[in-house]
Amino acid sequence: MEYRRLGKSGLKVSALSFGSWVTFGNQVDVDKAVGCMTAAYDAGVNFFDNAEGYAGGQSEIVMGETLKRVGWRRDSYVVSSKVFFGSQNNPTPTQRGLSRKHVVEACHQALERLQLDYLDLYFCHRPDPETPIEETVRAMTELILRGDVLYWGTSEWSAQEIMEAYSVAREHHLIPPTMEQPQYHLFHRKRVEDEYSRLYEGIGMGTTIWSPLASGLLSGKYNNGIPQDSRLMLPGYEWLKQMMESETWQKRLVAVRELATVADEIGTTLPRLAIAWCLKNPHVSTVITGASRSEQVVENMAAMDVVPLLTDDVMAKIESVVSTAPIS
Repeated sequence: MEYRRLGKSGLKVSALSFGSWVTFGNQVDVDKAVGCMTAAYDAGVNFFDNAEGYAGGQSEIVMGETLKRVGWRRDSYVVSSKVFFGSQNNPTPTQRGLSRKHVVEACHQALERLQLDYLDLYFCHRPDPETPIEETVRAMTELILRGDVLYWGTSEWSAQEIMEAYSVAREHHLIPPTMEQPQYHLFHRKRVEDEYSRLYEGIGMGTTIWSPLASGLLSGKYNNGIPQDSRLMLPGYEWLKQMMESETWQKRLVAVRELATVADEIGTTLPRLAIAWCLKNPHVSTVITGASRSEQVVENMAAMDVVPLLTDDVMAKIESVVSTAPIS
């Protein structure tokens, strides 16, 4: 496993990390969670991602029970949560958003569910147009000074919003965000590769990217239709199924089939190729992977071995297939 600095901070996170959205969002079997997280930890993963909104908080409960059962040293792993959507099915106005009240209370609730004394990373899950950014920055600073959080960051914020948070922090002697958690994969690149380009050197921003397999599209499992055991068939994922049936995604399927050929040529699988491609970006601090079985975790971890195979020629071939490089 390779370990990369999280932006300009001194924290090193594993280049591949483990996210709970897929694993714990669909089921609450602690035994399965133990199998997946143990497989990841044994492979060198030290970062485990979560959020208050995943399965209405149940995801954090399962992860907390898992961490309690495996008994790893607390200083050997990093845990995150995200705040915005609330952990209730129908949250009241005070149970969601990025107000100081919700940010602070959601943090304490996450710690209780995770059975932890502190969060290593705490993300603002999305911008909140109804709360001044200064209020959120002050709330995050307060949590860090209390020792409840070590680093805070954003998720799916624009570069302008991130810079506003950074500027507010510097102006008022508060603590600025350290990292951003954006979606990034072969079909979704502009924000990470273009919009954020000035932030990496300018403020030392790290990234914990999610959806490297484009919601499963780059796994190849949808090449011949939607499998009956796919999460797209589960309640709550109608939006994803509708997206997969769109004209845009159907065109992407053509490219995915061609990418599978490229993967075969270098002796690997399509999922490993897609994850390794994300790892090639030097501005990616860690790639959050998901799995519902320990075998999938092992498959994902093998992407580390594929990175050296992605020569300039192979990268050019991949680009010729997808043609998704953003134009600045």
